[in-house]
Amino acid sequence: MNGRVSGPTGASSTAGTGRDVTPPLVGRRDVLDQFTRLLDVIGDGMARLVGLAGEPGTGKTRLLIELMSDAESRGMLPLWGQAAEFEQEMPFGAVVDALDDHLETFAAELPGRLGEQAGSLLSAVFPALSANRFDASVPVDTGMGRYGAYRAIRRLLEEVIPKEGLVLILDDLHWADEASVELLDHLVRHPPHGQVLVVVAYRPAQASPRLAALMEAAPRISVGPFDETEVEEFLGPGVNRARRKALFEASGGNPFYLEALARMGSEPIAGSGGPDELPPAIRAALRVELSGLPADARLVAQAAAVAADEFEPALAAVAAELPEDRTLEAISELVARDVVRPASPGRFRFRHPLVRHAAYGAAAAGWQLAAHARIAAHLARLGAPATTRAHHVERSGRFGDRAAIDTLVAATRAVAAQAPAAAAHWLAAALNLMPEEASDRIELLLELARLQAVSGRLQEGRDTAREVLRLLPPADYARRAQAARFGALMERQLDRPHEARALLLDELRRIPGPQSAAALPLRIRLVAESLMRSDFRAAQAVLDMMPETSPDWDPGITLAVAALRPLPAYAAGRMADAVRYIDAASRLLATAADEHLAEWPDAIAWLCWTETFLGRHRAAREHFDRAIAVYRATGQSYIMSNLFAGKARSGVMLGRLDEAAAAAEDAADAARLLGSGQQLGFALTQECLARSWAGDDEVALRLGAEAVDTGGGGEWWGALARYARGMALVNSGDLEAGEPALLDACDDFKAPRLDLGTLIFCCETLAWVAASRGRQREAIQWADRAEQGARPDAETTMAAARLARAHTLIESDPAVAAEHASAAAEVFATAELRIDAGRATMHAGIAYAAAGERGHAVSRLGAAATIFEDCGARNLHAQTVREQRRLGVRVNRRTAGRGAGPHGLTRREMEVARLIVDGNTNQQIAERLFVSPRTVETHISHIFAKLGVTSRVAIVSALNRPL
Repeated sequence: MNGRVSGPTGASSTAGTGRDVTPPLVGRRDVLDQFTRLLDVIGDGMARLVGLAGEPGTGKTRLLIELMSDAESRGMLPLWGQAAEFEQEMPFGAVVDALDDHLETFAAELPGRLGEQAGSLLSAVFPALSANRFDASVPVDTGMGRYGAYRAIRRLLEEVIPKEGLVLILDDLHWADEASVELLDHLVRHPPHGQVLVVVAYRPAQASPRLAALMEAAPRISVGPFDETEVEEFLGPGVNRARRKALFEASGGNPFYLEALARMGSEPIAGSGGPDELPPAIRAALRVELSGLPADARLVAQAAAVAADEFEPALAAVAAELPEDRTLEAISELVARDVVRPASPGRFRFRHPLVRHAAYGAAAAGWQLAAHARIAAHLARLGAPATTRAHHVERSGRFGDRAAIDTLVAATRAVAAQAPAAAAHWLAAALNLMPEEASDRIELLLELARLQAVSGRLQEGRDTAREVLRLLPPADYARRAQAARFGALMERQLDRPHEARALLLDELRRIPGPQSAAALPLRIRLVAESLMRSDFRAAQAVLDMMPETSPDWDPGITLAVAALRPLPAYAAGRMADAVRYIDAASRLLATAADEHLAEWPDAIAWLCWTETFLGRHRAAREHFDRAIAVYRATGQSYIMSNLFAGKARSGVMLGRLDEAAAAAEDAADAARLLGSGQQLGFALTQECLARSWAGDDEVALRLGAEAVDTGGGGEWWGALARYARGMALVNSGDLEAGEPALLDACDDFKAPRLDLGTLIFCCETLAWVAASRGRQREAIQWADRAEQGARPDAETTMAAARLARAHTLIESDPAVAAEHASAAAEVFATAELRIDAGRATMHAGIAYAAAGERGHAVSRLGAAATIFEDCGARNLHAQTVREQRRLGVRVNRRTAGRGAGPHGLTRREMEVARLIVDGNTNQQIAERLFVSPRTVETHISHIFAKLGVTSRVAIVSALNRPL
């Protein structure tokens, strides 16, 4: 591994060859200028991720050497890692390549600096940290290890950043494993603190969809071909004009192709392949180059291509079946001909990945298989871990070879927590070598289904679960139920609820006896499925077939059934039953061991959500936290987005807006990793609401629109997404669009799928909108509807109805309106619904002012302002301050969250504001500041709130106001 500060091959001449490995750079002034600006801007202490995009051979690596050199001259720490074409399944390959050698210098200090748990996670990723440096008894977040690993790597980066800054260069990321791409996505959403620049070089045409989506949202520098002037400079004066023109036309100006054709020493061959292939002329040039090597050198080049992206001579000797002295002589010849170049001490690398590709392809298929087998056997004799051997075993293992199967299974389990995609790849390879009749095949297939699911391959996980059902005998009810339940979960995550339900019902029909132990897991899943579809009658019908408990049930099943009972009762209006059920389930949950929770994540999630519907947000928040800890530890990542979204909902209701937004971001991260549109809809909905109440209107509206676009059809979560978007519109001041959006979320109250509390709050909001727009009769109708729907045994719904009535009376009887709003505020405060308590208190103050009772008005408005400031609800705080000033109250400018610069803006916000004044769009600002457009949106929403404006035009006037 590299961990190198000297780039891929060093910056000095290759010993003994007379060749300058890093010749003078031709052209590219525009790219170098952008690099200079990047190194300048990371001085503000914020992390940056930038893409360097270009087709094969355009010189990305050569440009990165210049970046590395410039960073080093500034005293920054440059670290370089490279993904490899033939090791794409290696978890975190490029990141390990960049950091591992550097970590050896202070690995002994890390336990104290990072903590044992983070250290244990990192030791599973970085070989330099694996040598018994961490306490193996410390529990590691095994199930959700990749989340823990991403956070731990972010912390690790913060530890290695020197005060001058870190430049992390990751080359050839189009070959990166999924864990590396997911890590980058995590770092974009949760950037490390400090001066760090991450530059990702990749080929757009070969990038995975996930990498392409990530880089689409990041600032990007494009590297194109040479023009004719640059070709002339590159080739030098020794090439005549006619040949230079022919070379330019044949290569298309691509520097690598140009060099390869020039090496041929004859007229270039016309024609080229597709964007993902080597043009025939270049293939011919590389073949000529490799075929012209002495026999030993050619054999060692092929062996090195099999061995590793960065290879040791001893490993190449094993693959080539040559003595080490002859191998070293061959490597010297390869270095002299610039086929390979020295990399880190004692190791070598091909001068370009395309050269390795050509060398590997030049070897016969049978010889490749045998070479991989020789390397695998050699590594086994050395005691190398299964993860190191798996790449070669996969390519050389024979059908039925139990040793190869065991190696791949061991590698699978070693990386499953941190890199489930790589684990699934290796386990699938093991199964391909395994006979159908192998005793452990079905258990491994179930394991594969789980790994495929948690790594985002939901359809493959579903198909594997169905394969298990095909293989199991009809009477193997217990294992069939396990596979069917898991397959139904995947169907649900794939937004195929009808298929999920059909699969469950089909398996239930096979099981004799409705009270059979094998039927219980399927019935529990069927209830959860019905709840998701808001089919509460169907859920209740299934629950009615099960007793509340049974002596034959284990504690986990008793808890799961108890957890599912409250919501159908609540939805049917049987509030007393719902409260009794939820109290019973909460008591069971309080005393249950973690292993009893572990088997029933969907049931426990519904219990937590039902607590939020009943207004028990503090209890719900605590239970969400416990569930998150348990399901992280047991690897059930499919439920994590749901739980984080629920925690975000509780955070919003409790006025913990920053906490809610962070939880919602975690929910979105989990959903994107899983690849589930349904879970992403959940997450975006809650983040939309958190951002909206915080006053980040532009961000909230975008999130709301994205949440609605994820779908949901006629299901509950789709209605909730439409509700969030409607509230974001209303809170942003767009009442004309917000009103119909809320009506749509409530399905015009014909067959609403929203929970009772949300429906009553919709009525309250619609009453306020109608009253604000002078439609008094409509406002009264909405207040009437709220009162009709509110439940005396659900006090917060009664309070929302009273607030709705207050909106209708503000003009005709403001004193009574103030009484209604004040009473509502007391109930909300008791229930710890802080945003709603603040809103009711603010409206009480406005009503008292309209009634001429200035003292009460000032008191209420002051209390509301304090609540909103504590919660971080910027728009509501600004609205309250305006009402205070109308009463002649002197209000100090809000200082919470303000920067030290003019107008309370931070330095970055001031930069954004000035670029807005100059007429730049969000995209242009993002490109100028090397940040994502989403980050610009967030800055603008903060600028709006701090300046008290709602448009870009108003920013100009605000900045010109005297301070």
